[in-house]
Amino acid sequence: MTTKGERFAGLTVALVTPFKNGDVDYEGIKELVDWHVEQGTDCVSPVGTTGESPTLDHEEHERVIATVVEARLRPD
Repeated sequence: MTTKGERFAGLTVALVTPFKNGDVDYEGIKELVDWHVEQGTDCVSPVGTTGESPTLDHEEHERVIATVVEARLRPD
């Protein structure tokens, strides 16, 4: 059985939310997630304060999270 500390071990990176022409760059998010996975990042944290959470509306917030999840679920 693992402890709580063991389950949260490793590196978590707070993702930035990229913008292009004033809109959220969802393709850019996928590229960031792919890069972090390739570099061995254990966990990414979207839409924190680094990820522009105060400036995103609810729909954008949800879509950014979904984009991060979908980026890792798609076949390589």
